[in-house]
Order: sequence, then structure tokens, then C-alpha cells
Amino acid sequence: MLRRFRNLLRGAAFAALSVVVSSQAMAAGTLRYATIGEPPSLDVHVGTATIAATIGQHMFETLYAFDSKFEPQPLLASGEKLEDGDRTIIISLRQGVTFHNGKELTAEDVVASLKRWGEHGARGKLLMANAVSVEASGKYEVTLKLSEPNGAWKSMMAFPNGGPVIYPADIVSAAGGNPIAPENYIGTGPFRFKEWRANRYVELVKYDDYKGLESPADGYAGARVAEVDAVRFIPVPDVGTRVSGIQAGDYDYAEFISGDLYETLKNDSSVRIHLSGAPIFGLVFMNSKQGLLKDNHLLRRAIQTALNKEEALRVSVGQEELWDANGSFFPKGNIWYSESGAEAYSEGDPEKAKKMAEEAGYDGTPIKLLVSTNYKTHFDQATVFTRQLADAGINVQMVVVDWATLLKKRAQPDQWDMFVTHHGNIPDPILLTALNDSYPGWWVTDEKTSLKAQFTGTSDLNARREAWSKLQALIYEQVPTMKVGDVYSYNIASPGLKGIGDSTLIWPHFWGVSK
Repeated sequence: MLRRFRNLLRGAAFAALSVVVSSQAMAAGTLRYATIGEPPSLDVHVGTATIAATIGQHMFETLYAFDSKFEPQPLLASGEKLEDGDRTIIISLRQGVTFHNGKELTAEDVVASLKRWGEHGARGKLLMANAVSVEASGKYEVTLKLSEPNGAWKSMMAFPNGGPVIYPADIVSAAGGNPIAPENYIGTGPFRFKEWRANRYVELVKYDDYKGLESPADGYAGARVAEVDAVRFIPVPDVGTRVSGIQAGDYDYAEFISGDLYETLKNDSSVRIHLSGAPIFGLVFMNSKQGLLKDNHLLRRAIQTALNKEEALRVSVGQEELWDANGSFFPKGNIWYSESGAEAYSEGDPEKAKKMAEEAGYDGTPIKLLVSTNYKTHFDQATVFTRQLADAGINVQMVVVDWATLLKKRAQPDQWDMFVTHHGNIPDPILLTALNDSYPGWWVTDEKTSLKAQFTGTSDLNARREAWSKLQALIYEQVPTMKVGDVYSYNIASPGLKGIGDSTLIWPHFWGVSK
């Protein structure tokens, strides 16, 4: 009996040791990323959620990728030539690239992916709506013919958020407009999909047969070498838990840390801060499809007039070095910077707003403001705006949900009048979600359509800049969305993480990173 008890103890000790060893083995080769929540889907064609783009870019690749100067460089493409006054784009493909299922990538896959992206993707329609045809003109060559030149075509091809990632042809053909199921998450990237455990994690593992570029890594362009065995994305909605998890060594990387912790964390040797390389900016979208804000532009301007964005930034972000009350949709120094219309950016005048709301026929009906708590800055900004609008006699009803629920509800026009989100840094205005007719908010007016055609219908940079300034003025006039301000957000990492830069270009990536 005593011998049996000792054997049980030895067995238990061995089992416990095995768990520790197994855990340590997992931790050594697995990079653990604490996210603000779960993605709605990782099918990049049909969604624009930041978290889906962050994860998806490790598995799925585009024909082009941005370098550190936001210049699109060939990735799955090897080059291109333009004909017929830039209306015909002939793209050659790299040869020998394989999908995670072992099948070689060919023009057939590119054509099927571009067609699905153009038909069902929110961003795809921006380019493919003017496509006359897209065809395989060789096993490794694709020809895209447009009805008009589009000066932003390569930027749209390079942007992975809601972008034209390349899937196998049979998978996109079977999926049509439905989200691709996890078991069919097959791309050409340096990591492949392993499993998704709801509310626990999404795990990607190294793709051993990856054939990438040999040129030096530069931004998202160049070589993509998987140094770790796996990357595990773990939903951790509470920001305090994300921070303490890094400090305790439970996570290697954590995103969207609140500004009020910045000063403390700067001096904490157990964490390393990674600032965004360019500001993100908060947005409050208005519903142009349904409800009392649908086409009442005067009421929208009344709401805009009531808001003091600087106060919202100070409350939600804190440290002044982390934000800038800038009304231009692009930061100073950027070629797209414009002050056109920005005089209306942050008036903060409740009396003026009250009169405008009365002229607009507003009767006090509650305005539903959809916001999540996963992004603390979103919730803080919504709280400040609700109070400021109350001072102007505008009745706002906050609808507070988690981020995954918000992503579902914002696609349902009867569920909201305004919703709070943010926008990452982009290299070209055409990638602004507000310019996308299909993005929730569904802003489509004759004035917008005409100006957008001027903006995309030429490759002349000066002409495009002039058209963009008019578009920004129109945004301030029709108010499909309101910019909150520039925020230099930051993430934190374990000091032991190697190969990761001091700042992120847009989304953090983990090829070329070891621990």
C-alpha cells in the first residue's frame, strides 16, 4: 500500500514536471500576443477589423507590400507594366510560391481572389468596380483592364486590411460572399493557421516550405522569416491584465495600452514601449442609410459644432506628447495634409450647436451611440462627447457592447445612429473607410461620387491632391464621420523580444522576431 502511494506521488510529480516542461517548451517557441479581443473572422476580403488584419497578414499575402516609406513593392508579384494610357495593368507573378496546402500559386488563384475581393470586399469595389476584365494572360501573369486609369491601384493592392490577399482559387470559389471557414484559412505567408479556440486564442505556426523574398526586410516588404515556431493571439479585453501579463512574463506583446499608464511604463524595466510610427485617429461615424441622421446634414453639423475634441483627447489619452488635436485627416508633413474644411473640426460651441439643431428640426429623439469598452479611448471619448452634446440639448443614448459585438452591430443599420472606432495610418486617401461606399455608415452622395472620380481618375499627383482637399471639405460639410484627433498609440513588449523595432508601421508583425 505504501509502495503504491509512493508510486502515485512519483507519477503525480512526473506529470506535474511534464506540464512545466511542456509549458516552458511552448513558451520558448511560442510568441504570446495579448489582443484587445477576438477577431470577427480572419477572412481578409470581407472585413476591415484591425485585429483581423494584424493576425491575417502573417498567413495571407498580397501582390504588393508597403516598405517603410509606404511605397508599394512587389511581394507575390515580380513586376508589372502599364499599357493603354494606364488602363491596362499586366502583373507578373513570382514562380514557385506555394500555398499552405502545398499547391503552387498561379494566375488562376490571383484572378479568382481579385474577382471575389472586387465583388464582396468592402475595399475591393474601390478598384474593381471599374474593372473591364481581369484574366490570366499566362500561368504566371494576370492582366487587369480598367475603364479609367486609377492612380491608387498599387496602394490598394498593397493594403492588407480588407485587401486583396491571395487565396487558392477553389477556396474563394466555394466561399463566394460568405466568410471563409477557419479550416480553409490557407495562404502563402510565413505562418499557417493551426487552431482557433473561442475566447482562448488563435494560433499560427511556422510554414516550413515558405518561399519568400531574399531582399532585406523593409516595412512590410522584403524578406519575411519566421523565427519563432508559433504565434498565439490571446484575447485579453482588460488593459490592466494585458500590462500585468507582460510584467509577469505571461505574454510577450500586448496592444493598445492606455495613455494614463505611459509615464509609469516608460520607467519600468520589465516592459519595452513600442510607439505607433504614425498616428492613428479616432472616428465617429454617422448612419447615412437609416435613422434621423440619414441625410440631415445640418443636424450632423450641429453635432460636430458641439464637440470639443481637445478635451476628449486630453481625457481619453492623457499625456500631451501622445496626441495632437489636428483636423486634417493626414498629419503635418504628409503629402496629403490639408486644412480644407478643418475650421469646423473642434468648435466646441454648445449654444451655436443648439440653434443649428433646432433649425435642423431636432426634437430630442435619443441618438444611439454605439461604443465598446475594449478600446478604453473609444469609451472615454464617447463619454465626453455625450456630455458635450447634452450641453447643446442633443440627447445621446450610449449603447455599450464588447468590440466583437460592435463589429456585428455596425453592419446592421437599424442598430445605431453613430458609432466610435479608429483608423490606422494609411498611405493614400482612397484607403480611408469614409470614402468606401460599402463601409458601415454607407456614405454615398452625388458630390462624393463626383469628387472621388476626380481623385482616382488620374495619376497626376497635384490633381489628386487638389481633389482630396475638396473631398476633405465635403466630409466636414456632410459629416459622414468626425475625426477625433491624432493619437500616437503604443503597445508594450517583453524586453527579451528581439528583432522588433521601436515603433510599428501600421500593425505589428512577427516575422523576423525571436524571443
